[in-house]
Amino acid sequence: MPSPTARHPRYTRAAALPAILSERIAILDGAMGTMIQRFKLGEAQYRGEGYGGADGAGSRFTDFHRDVKGNNELLSLTRPDVISAIHEGYLAAGADMIETNTFGATTIAQEDYDMAALAREMNLASARLARAACDKFSTPDKPRFVAGAFGPTPKTASISPDVNDPGARNVDFETLRQAYYEQAEALAEGGCDLFLVETIFDTLNAKAALFAIAEWFENSGERLPLIISGTVTDASGRILSGQTVTAFWHSVRHAEPLAIGLNCALGATLMRPYIQELHKAAADTFICCYPNAGLPNPMSDTGFDETPDVTARLLHEFAAEGLVNIVGGCCGTTPDHIGAINTAVKTMAARPLNGAPFRELVAG
Repeated sequence: MPSPTARHPRYTRAAALPAILSERIAILDGAMGTMIQRFKLGEAQYRGEGYGGADGAGSRFTDFHRDVKGNNELLSLTRPDVISAIHEGYLAAGADMIETNTFGATTIAQEDYDMAALAREMNLASARLARAACDKFSTPDKPRFVAGAFGPTPKTASISPDVNDPGARNVDFETLRQAYYEQAEALAEGGCDLFLVETIFDTLNAKAALFAIAEWFENSGERLPLIISGTVTDASGRILSGQTVTAFWHSVRHAEPLAIGLNCALGATLMRPYIQELHKAAADTFICCYPNAGLPNPMSDTGFDETPDVTARLLHEFAAEGLVNIVGGCCGTTPDHIGAINTAVKTMAARPLNGAPFRELVAG
């Protein structure tokens, strides 16, 4: 078997992360989309109205031919003040890592707005905004890291979009690979420290992202820490394309991620048995968990049930059970949630690794 160093080349960025995760539980930020909703931006604001900074878009999108409200990634170009405020809110709450505003910043996802040609620019701008925020809050004792976010795209390579034609597909592996390679390249250029392939509902889509990232590693000579996060969609304990959590892990472990985890779809209570399963299956890899703030609730300010104290209490229980190395929040979580989570787990021991392929990285 290859040595740990051979299996895990030393990282060219965020080299301190393995040691940090071995010493304490790290904090990931919370939701971007539901935080943007709280600003109640209209069509004009999505096009840039209300911001006159030099890093804005001015009148560039004033007459764009399609409605753009809801295209959150465009805000990195038109309303960087909004995105920066969200990042800084999470960092002030204690987040060690913040995600770039790039969940839908692929050519595939941006086709919905006729903005595929802007995908690279969105990734670059988003990474730079997150980089600036992290640099503002980083200290020698608490460095902050930019996680370049790769979303699943609204298309699936494994599942037919037509119930009458099981063999039909609306995207193929090569198209996904090209879109993800462009994203990886731009995120790295913008200053990301690590890559996060998240909210995975189709393992084949994720494999395309991982292939593209590996290709970029080879071409660039760089190696960034990688976090992979799947999504269990319901009580079946499977992701949408049919795999159990354990099967999912064995399908992606070849990418040698720094951490494997779950996010979205479920609150912490319903996610717990699947994190327990992943903890056992991936004993030699760090575990990441960032659930929704409970179940959707349209009467709540955040759109979800759980208040910060509830989410924090549940993740404290995960930490007490020794299940996690990274915790944060997904849909419905706010800086208040992240602050409460940070307080709840900051004295908790880090989940130890069994087999520890990262031992030499931690020691080095």
